[in-house]
Amino acid sequence: MQIEETTIQAPSAEPTRADIIKAVIEEIRPNLKRDGGDCELIGIEGSRVMVKLTGACVFCKLSSATLEGIQARLVEKLGELVRLIPVAGGAAARH
Repeated sequence: MQIEETTIQAPSAEPTRADIIKAVIEEIRPNLKRDGGDCELIGIEGSRVMVKLTGACVFCKLSSATLEGIQARLVEKLGELVRLIPVAGGAAARH
């Protein structure tokens, strides 16, 4: 009788880069929703993270400060420089 060795690979406990980016955006969304706005991840291309602000965030005078805060949080969590880019539509490919 031959015994086969099988290796069961446990799911990686390390979150992926995309998971971290999604988590940061999900973390900030309740605050935006409280003020009638929202932020949606549109796509990730290298060091560029495209997001779409909606609702009250679209015309808010503080939207640039909101984007800067999200970008700073992404840099902190990822440990690398990323650029948050606001987009008007959802045409970019999702990742």
